[in-house]
Amino acid sequence: MASRKFKYQRREDSSSAEHCCVPFCAASSKFNSILSFHTFPLDVEARREWIHNIRRERFNITSHTRVCSRHFKSDDLIEPSTPKGRRLLRKGAVPTLFQWSGYSAAEPRRTTGEWQRREVYTEVDEVPVPMDAHYLEHDYCSVPEPAAVDNALDQTEDLHKKVDRLMRQVEDLSVSQRFCLGRFAASDDDIRFYTRFMTYRHLMTFWKLIEPASHNMIRVTRARATTIWSEAETRGSAWSLQPIDEFFLFMIHLSVGLAQQDLAHRFNIHLSTVSRIITTWAKFLYTFLGSVRIWMPEEEVKAHIPNEFQDYPDTQVVMDCTELRCQTPSSLLLQSEVFSNYKSYCTLKGLIGMAPHGVVTFVSSLYAGAVSDEELFKQSGIVSLLKPGMAIMVDKGFLVDDCVPCKVYRPVLLSKRKQVDEVRKTQSIARLRVHVERLIRRVKEHKLFDTVIPLSITGSINQLYTVACLLINYQNGPLVKAWAKD
Repeated sequence: MASRKFKYQRREDSSSAEHCCVPFCAASSKFNSILSFHTFPLDVEARREWIHNIRRERFNITSHTRVCSRHFKSDDLIEPSTPKGRRLLRKGAVPTLFQWSGYSAAEPRRTTGEWQRREVYTEVDEVPVPMDAHYLEHDYCSVPEPAAVDNALDQTEDLHKKVDRLMRQVEDLSVSQRFCLGRFAASDDDIRFYTRFMTYRHLMTFWKLIEPASHNMIRVTRARATTIWSEAETRGSAWSLQPIDEFFLFMIHLSVGLAQQDLAHRFNIHLSTVSRIITTWAKFLYTFLGSVRIWMPEEEVKAHIPNEFQDYPDTQVVMDCTELRCQTPSSLLLQSEVFSNYKSYCTLKGLIGMAPHGVVTFVSSLYAGAVSDEELFKQSGIVSLLKPGMAIMVDKGFLVDDCVPCKVYRPVLLSKRKQVDEVRKTQSIARLRVHVERLIRRVKEHKLFDTVIPLSITGSINQLYTVACLLINYQNGPLVKAWAKD
């Protein structure tokens, strides 16, 4: 049967176009008024035959699905009796004329989905087979050669190794892109910069010390309530950072003094989460480190006293005050309390003491900057720790001889008539007191205290300051290398 040809013309009265669903057929009622478009039959068997013939086995049929009249034989069509009538199909009519069959009803049987591969062939398209062609039947009982099996196993093992290598590379890349402790583990200089710990090994040794207690940490929540930080919650979604990275964030805030907004961007977490992490770890370390007794017995101090203190062998503690600049309050009364005459600005003042060999053994709370050294010494509570056989070494402003039960080593306020012995004593005490100033400088290497402390964190600044002082015993080596014990 010759291939049908249709003239496509645009219909002026077409409001909604109908399209043929047969593959390779572009017929549309919008451009052709000769063709008719027919719905699929309701009968299940007839519909299945239609679908099979048009080669769309997994086709979803709707009420708008149409097959145009060019795919039916003329005997299957009932022409309308009037010019405006509707062309109908005879009962049992099936589409049999398609492009892949040259619009011929006689075609060889083909497998379903053949049109999707666009392998259009007819009887005239068949390729002649050579007479000498040989075809081997498949032997299902055959066994592959041992060499082929070995090669396949080797290839599989190589692929597994490649996958493992790629997984490690992805993990390393992920760590290198995230701002976390693992990213800087290979650089002791970076660890020193961000945490003030000498090396990564020192940091991890301290982490192993506090990590067991961190499982019972009391943490600050969004509602300002307290809950137990269980191991299950650690793996949950409440906190997006691992515990060790939260500790790393806290140390960066303390050591580098980065603002909370900066930390939120670096760790890719919310600003309020940063605030809760800092408050939580400040409270935890304040409690944990504060529970460790740092005041040393008199015998132990004498056992570690350096040779530089041989003229003052009974020295138990070397003490001095330090001041942290704070924001000026709006209240004039508060300004008068925190204004330091020595610094000429508003400060918070604390007392710190160290054993002669450089270990922090006493840390007081912070007081208003207007308090005198003598009054701060009395209020700090250190007097109750001193015994008659001990001696303290202080600055010349500490006039505390009448309130302590022990000896006081203090530089002499020299008069115009200088005595040689007094000058030598003053110089020797000053040379030894310089070590406590070096210790205070280590505390202030935590850059949080280099900036003006805002009044908004005065509620936690005492905890932050105490933690910074107590961390000195874990972060650094001896103040003087010669003091290091083998």
